[in-house]
Amino acid sequence: MRIMNKSDLPSLKRSVDQGTEEQRKSVQTIIARVKHEGDEAVRAFTEQFDGVTLEDMKVTKEEFEQAYQSVDGEFVSILEEAAANIRSFHEKQKTSSWFDTNSDGTMLGQKITPIEAAGVYVPGGTAAYPSSVFMNVIPAQVAGVEKIAMVTPPGKDGRVPDGVLLAAHILGVDHVYKVGGAQAVAALAYGTETIPAVDKITGPGNVFVALAKREVFGDVDIDMIAGPSEIAVLADETAKAEEIAADLLSQAEHDARSSSVLVTTSPELAEDVKEAVLQQVEKLPRKEIAGKSVEDYGMIVLCRDHEEAVAAVNEIAPEHLEVMTAAPFDDLGKIKHAGAIFLGPYSSEPVGDYFAGPNHVLPTNGTARFSSPLNVDDFVKKSSIISYSEQALKTHADKIARFARLEGLEGHARAVEIRKERWT
Repeated sequence: MRIMNKSDLPSLKRSVDQGTEEQRKSVQTIIARVKHEGDEAVRAFTEQFDGVTLEDMKVTKEEFEQAYQSVDGEFVSILEEAAANIRSFHEKQKTSSWFDTNSDGTMLGQKITPIEAAGVYVPGGTAAYPSSVFMNVIPAQVAGVEKIAMVTPPGKDGRVPDGVLLAAHILGVDHVYKVGGAQAVAALAYGTETIPAVDKITGPGNVFVALAKREVFGDVDIDMIAGPSEIAVLADETAKAEEIAADLLSQAEHDARSSSVLVTTSPELAEDVKEAVLQQVEKLPRKEIAGKSVEDYGMIVLCRDHEEAVAAVNEIAPEHLEVMTAAPFDDLGKIKHAGAIFLGPYSSEPVGDYFAGPNHVLPTNGTARFSSPLNVDDFVKKSSIISYSEQALKTHADKIARFARLEGLEGHARAVEIRKERWT
């Protein structure tokens, strides 16, 4: 890990992988074929890319039961408790419709309506991510979305990992399809004979999934185009180097392009963390990925004082931010940009990834400057309600018409003025 000054922060910037021209054209071809050929194209691409011949794309009741019986009871209890925590957190995000009536008879308001159908993409193949099921499905359910379809790539055996199916079963999601990649995104966006079309697609995936989401956006909504994972730790001399190193590596093991950054005012801590990272990375099963990540994107930013350290964190606008200082709650008010903020030595980033309750689908690559974690509001629409009384229109008609003519829109002005005939 390099030790650098705050002035070197621009070198941390990583571009979101836009894919090659060949990859973009490939995704466009896949989408076009799925759009016009439906299930036939989905099956063909699944065989081509995943090496799996699908007879039934939809997970059967027997497959759900087999997954449930294959997982030990303790793990089931852990997943159920995590799901309950996540649901409880998201229940607090719910907003209600509101209406306000004025003395002149004007009624204004906002009507909250959940989207009708959501599609969730869960990465799969060689790995299992039940946490992705929880983080994408639960806020949709809390919002009131009635139809939820889940897609996930099949393994070489043509099955979905037991943990993923168990998570879906716990949440009552029974529309699960053994399809991944750009073909899965296209199927969700436009529908096939088997997979229903949805209004919004959420969930992470590889570059082909990201490119497909970008292509279908506008026909459906998407959550975000996420970049590689990242963590920043704001720490002072009270923090423990071994704990910081472990937390930095928890993100480095995700991807060789993941970014792990320590921001501190302590030169001693900087050196200790650097040494601890080098020691700990050798003990990780994914040490090649983690090692490449910390070598290329792992950095320690040494600041003159605490004020500069906080400014550095705000400039980074990290996906995950751990505050491991003597007074983390005092620092909370100074943090302007971060996807999720973990306060104190016992709030390690994986606590939020899996169990605490907040969503782990977070803005990356500095987009925390203007965007938020996936939440209940992402699955609702807000309609403005306007009801003017005769008295209110009499009072304001001339003002509205004049405003319209100021913008050169005579038709707008006349649409208001024609109603004057009602009281002449």
